[in-house]
Amino acid sequence: MNINALTVTLQHYYEGMTPEAKTFRYGLLAFDLLTILFIIVTSFLPRTIFVEVADAFIGIYMLADCVARILVARNRLRALLHPMNVIDAIVIISFLAPMVGEGFGFLRILRTLRMMRAFHTIKLLRTDFPYFRRHEEIFIAATHLSVFIFVMTGIVYETQHYANASISNYADALYFTVTTLTTTGFGDVILTGTAGRLLAVIIMIAGVTLFLRLAQVLFRPTKVQFDCLTCGLTRHEPDAIHCKHCGTSVRIKNDGN
Repeated sequence: MNINALTVTLQHYYEGMTPEAKTFRYGLLAFDLLTILFIIVTSFLPRTIFVEVADAFIGIYMLADCVARILVARNRLRALLHPMNVIDAIVIISFLAPMVGEGFGFLRILRTLRMMRAFHTIKLLRTDFPYFRRHEEIFIAATHLSVFIFVMTGIVYETQHYANASISNYADALYFTVTTLTTTGFGDVILTGTAGRLLAVIIMIAGVTLFLRLAQVLFRPTKVQFDCLTCGLTRHEPDAIHCKHCGTSVRIKNDGN
């Protein structure tokens, strides 16, 4: 198979809307989530040959996935230099060369956010899951908060576990991150050094902002995304038949609930 034929095939699976393309992309998302679970679980285990082999397998898979995404991109150079692909490169190194620091593996969760924000994936979820369509903003806000929590947990663990007796595994780092984010601050786990205190400040400021955003979309009246062709208003009541801003008739798709 030549490079052009390979590119066409990859475009079908990464960007197509056929059942097999959808299944393929859901499979990628499932593998990403399983990888995050693997990182958490293995943080409690000794470094065995099984873990090393699994790391190498995940790294090879990620490398292949990253190369495939660059091949299907319209502008390959821009795709190569895209921040998400740079992050992918860091994560790939962390799996293929574990001594670099497995904590960086938590950056991989950013790939889930990219998939959620990508047009084709959003369209796919809207089409296949009416529940997602009705609560899209909640899912997006929850994803942002989850990404922040796990990335900061990885950074806390990587920067503290060698010198801080309170941070011995990812569970300790996650506990500190969540208690700091929610401003509970029990005080039984603290970060040491100036860098640790600055990290705690970042968690409190950025984390509370994301937490409040999630609370906002949870408790405000439910609305749906639909672009009014006349005035451009994008948020409407689920059962609206006219735009409340300009009065234009709107045809919002719904499942009858």
